[in-house]
Amino acid sequence: MSAGGVLAIVDPVIFSMLSVALFLAFVRLVRGPSLPDRVVALDLIAALTVGFIAVYAIDTGERVFLDVAIVVALITFLGTVAFARYIERRASSE
Repeated sequence: MSAGGVLAIVDPVIFSMLSVALFLAFVRLVRGPSLPDRVVALDLIAALTVGFIAVYAIDTGERVFLDVAIVVALITFLGTVAFARYIERRASSE
């Protein structure tokens, strides 16, 4: 079996698993119960989005999507740091 044949079988499985994980992370985002739980869920959703983009780039062979995945990952990291600082300042003021 060639690499293209294996990829044709594995891609739908990977996309399905990422979709289920994205749904579960969205449920955690909505249900909470606390703000840090929601921040972690939002960070997980962003990481899963990077995974989607990377798998799609491999599937289509378009390398430009990997650049997009890197940019999304960097922006997500900055957002997570900002949320962490917000939560820290909020906790110290109470």
